[in-house]
Amino acid sequence: MEPLLILESITVPGRDGPRLEGVSLQLRPGERVALLGASGAGKSTLLSVANGLLSPQAGRVLWMGHPPSISRRFRRRQQAGIGTLWQDLRLIEELTVQQNLNSARLAHWPWHRAWLNLLIPLETQANCEALAQVDLESDLLAAPVAALSGGQRQRVAIARLLRQDALLWLMDEPLASLDPRRARDVLGLILRLGRAPRALLFSLHRPDLLEGFDRVIGLRQGRLCFDLPAASLEQVHLRELYAGGHLSHG
Repeated sequence: MEPLLILESITVPGRDGPRLEGVSLQLRPGERVALLGASGAGKSTLLSVANGLLSPQAGRVLWMGHPPSISRRFRRRQQAGIGTLWQDLRLIEELTVQQNLNSARLAHWPWHRAWLNLLIPLETQANCEALAQVDLESDLLAAPVAALSGGQRQRVAIARLLRQDALLWLMDEPLASLDPRRARDVLGLILRLGRAPRALLFSLHRPDLLEGFDRVIGLRQGRLCFDLPAASLEQVHLRELYAGGHLSHG
C-alpha cells in the first residue's frame, strides 16, 4: 500500500540548534502511529512540516506521491486531506458548533458558500452524523462553542476532523490538559475513528497510553531515536529517549 505521507531527511533550523535534523518517516493508510519525545524534542515541528505549515530547510515532503507545491489545485487537495487537532483545539468561540463543523469544509467550498455559512445553517444532516460519531446530541449544533464544557469541546474538534474527511490525522498533544480518565476516553475515541483508510500520527507525552497504536516513533533533540512496531517497544527505548544516551538512527 502506497504511503499517504513521506518525509525524507527533513531538517528545520532553530536558534540554539536544529529543531529537526535528518528525520525520515512514512505513513500508510490504516497506520496509527504514536510520536513520543520530551518537551522540545521536535514533535510539534514535525507535525507542522507534515501538515504544510512549515517548510523544511532541507529534505523532501511528499503527499500521496507528490510534492505539496505542484499546483494551487493540488495544495487545496492536500489541505483538505490533512486534518490537525491541536492541544488548544482552535475552535472559534464566537461561532456555533454548526459553523465550526462546517469550517472543515472550507477547502472544498467556493467562497460564497463559506460566507453563507456565517448566515444560515448548512449541511445540518452531515453535522448531526458527525456529532453522533463522537457521542454528542444534535441539539448542540446551535450552541456557541463558548458555552460548551471542556469535554464537549474536545469532541466537537474531533467531529470537525470527521467533517473534513481527511485521510491523515495529525494530533499535537490534545490530551495534555485532560485528567487521566478523560484522556483515555478521548484517546479511545480517536483510535476508534482513526482507522483505515485514514492514517493517524499522534503526539503523546505519556508512554502509558500507547495501547492501540501500531507504531511508535521517538524523537530526541530533533533527531529520530527509534521507529518501531508498538509491540516491540521496551523500557530500554524509553530510557534512551527520555534520559539521554547513544542515539540510534533508523
